Amino acid sequence: MAVTMHRPLAAIILAAGQGTRMKSGLHKVLHPIAAKPMVLHLLDSLAALSPQRVVVVTGSAREQVEAVVVPRGASSAVQSPQHGTGHAVQQAETALAGFEGDVLILYGDVPLVETATMARLREALTGDVAAVVLGFRPADPAAYGRIIADGGVIEKMVEFKDASAAERAVTLCNSGLMAVRAADLWPLLARVTNDNAAGEYYLPDIIGLLIADGRRALVIETGADEVAGVNSRGELAAMEARWQAQRRAAAMADGVTLTDPASVFFAHDTVIARDVTIEPFVVFGPGVSIASGTVIRAHSHIEGAMIAEACDIGPFARLRPGTVLGPGVKIGNFVETKKAVFDAGAKANHLSYIGDAMVGAKANIGAGTITCNYDGFFKYQTVIGAGAFIGSNSALVAPVSIGDGAIVGAGSTITANVAADALALVRPPQQQKPGWAVRFRSAALAKKAR
Repeated sequence: MAVTMHRPLAAIILAAGQGTRMKSGLHKVLHPIAAKPMVLHLLDSLAALSPQRVVVVTGSAREQVEAVVVPRGASSAVQSPQHGTGHAVQQAETALAGFEGDVLILYGDVPLVETATMARLREALTGDVAAVVLGFRPADPAAYGRIIADGGVIEKMVEFKDASAAERAVTLCNSGLMAVRAADLWPLLARVTNDNAAGEYYLPDIIGLLIADGRRALVIETGADEVAGVNSRGELAAMEARWQAQRRAAAMADGVTLTDPASVFFAHDTVIARDVTIEPFVVFGPGVSIASGTVIRAHSHIEGAMIAEACDIGPFARLRPGTVLGPGVKIGNFVETKKAVFDAGAKANHLSYIGDAMVGAKANIGAGTITCNYDGFFKYQTVIGAGAFIGSNSALVAPVSIGDGAIVGAGSTITANVAADALALVRPPQQQKPGWAVRFRSAALAKKAR
């Protein structure tokens, strides 16, 4: 969704909090939802609005955050010490010096705000409206700040700690997100004081200052789930569950069959065509695309794989990054692939590891086959030609090439190239001793009797 407005846009993302309730060495905003750090969810939604500048306000573990957001075009401003949300936004003033336009204020631990909602904040910032605040009505207002409004026009905003009993009874709460013009933001923040119960500089106080100046501020509303924040592992799990539930519903609405939706987990970028069937307990990591007609059977794990139409995967298959499957490929139970390309109709049905390999069309790889692709220092490639047949329990020691139509006998360890249509057999001659088993049993029974 690309949204364009004539006024330039900047965004300030607050991410300076300690995140102590997460009990983690990883910064709070870097914990993943659907295998993507929370703050990147927010940046991706924001990107559709084409902001001219993005400033992430950091504090604790700022190096971790900067390593993720700076490559995405954001700059960093440091809040230290931390004296509240108003003080945090002030730290972005230098980075936004000279900017004239709208400023969106967002939170790194509120990651699922949609582009459309950000756009609504901007669209309402017109005429004599000096600021727009995003409100919501949670099932339990708890200790959220309250918004007192009449017809969308804000009369007062108050933190829960400073609210009267009547104000606490109001159900419209402040998400903390807002849009304000840059020309107004910095002078207003300079007037904010810390005369409150917590001794902090509150960002919402700029709304009170606007109102005292005789100017208008509006509130627009959204659902509580969209502005849910993450402050603990439990809240992280709850947000993951909400994201997954929405993604499953969207997949089924698009024509994907999920036989047990609650047991399937998607990554943020999973792409699935219609008429794909996914059985229970399937997990997708990042970078997966699946074409129409493919079946993913139960208990499979797929990451970084491109799967063409009409493939049959699993059960208990593991497809690792770099796997590319052509049309009609079969990857069976307890087969693991990594950086392996299978051409149309190739099969690895049972108990195999195929890594750093090229597998030709309609090749058949028997149970227990492995490509020995790593010598402890370097990786090497195996090439299996079209129509080749690899017998069960074979070891293909890379680098090695099996020609088109060649056959590798079961139990072979292949260390040299095999020509097209040849038979390669690495196996000692079978010995047979007639009557040996009878003599052995008789001797063993006699020994046991003694």
